[in-house]
Amino acid sequence: MNLTNAASAFRSEISISSSEYPQILLNMESPPKRLFVMGSIDCLQQASLAIVGARKATPYGLNCASRFARLAALRGLVVVSGGAIGCDQAAHSGALNVGAKTVVVLGCGADVVYPSGANKLFDQVVAEGGAIVSEAPWRSPPTKWSFKKRNRIIAGLARATLIVEAGLPSGTFSTADATLAQGKEVLAIPGSIFAKESRGANQLISQGAVPIIDDTSFIDALNQVFGNGIDESLLSQDILMHLKKDTTNVKLAENAKQQKALDALTQEPKSAEDLLGLCGSNITEVIRCLTSMELTGLIIKLRDGRYSLNM
Repeated sequence: MNLTNAASAFRSEISISSSEYPQILLNMESPPKRLFVMGSIDCLQQASLAIVGARKATPYGLNCASRFARLAALRGLVVVSGGAIGCDQAAHSGALNVGAKTVVVLGCGADVVYPSGANKLFDQVVAEGGAIVSEAPWRSPPTKWSFKKRNRIIAGLARATLIVEAGLPSGTFSTADATLAQGKEVLAIPGSIFAKESRGANQLISQGAVPIIDDTSFIDALNQVFGNGIDESLLSQDILMHLKKDTTNVKLAENAKQQKALDALTQEPKSAEDLLGLCGSNITEVIRCLTSMELTGLIIKLRDGRYSLNM
């Protein structure tokens, strides 16, 4: 099944010698000699994060893929994935839901809808200024061997790859392998040791992938890879609106946590462990909250390691 006429109007072929060819792909071994693109070619030059995961994803995996794609998009990143049912489509949708650009890399022709039923999603990708990309010529059908080749392009277009869910063995693993082979960072979301869908991601973490345990660890990882700044000139008004709303919500949440800590410290000095559940769900969040309060002079740290109000 082919894309609609509206989406098909934005066709491009980019040779490896063209100035429009994504420069980041030149850093990989055996870069594609030609790219066939539906949609905007400009987004292929922008800072990107790959998000991939299991086709037979759990609700946990779908939620994580959508959530972290949205957070990446709100920080000006283009989300790259493979368009597959499951985590890939959830990642594309997460970016699209805030009006952001996303790139679908296919193992068939860029004008072929695969998997079937993805017409609406792929049309929206193009409409929002994203792109559908393949190294296979127009109208090429999907083949089993083409998907591993596709995965190296997903890794190649991005500066880092987030693995949401991956079994063992898994096609998702080949994207992680390609990312590592290109000298880029692999991030992974841990899952239950009893869940077969998380065995691959858990193994990657044991081998050195950056564990993403919450929103804060994800943003910290993005800052390490992409830097702290956001180029607002690349963001749509929709994204800026969502970003402003998210920033406001974060500030409100931080203020609420700090107030709970202050109320508790009014009674007596307390350790960070004593404040678990009040200003953070884990010790890292608690320490981060307390450090912020200490820097602003609201509290002081005593010699015994406890915290007290700064009288």
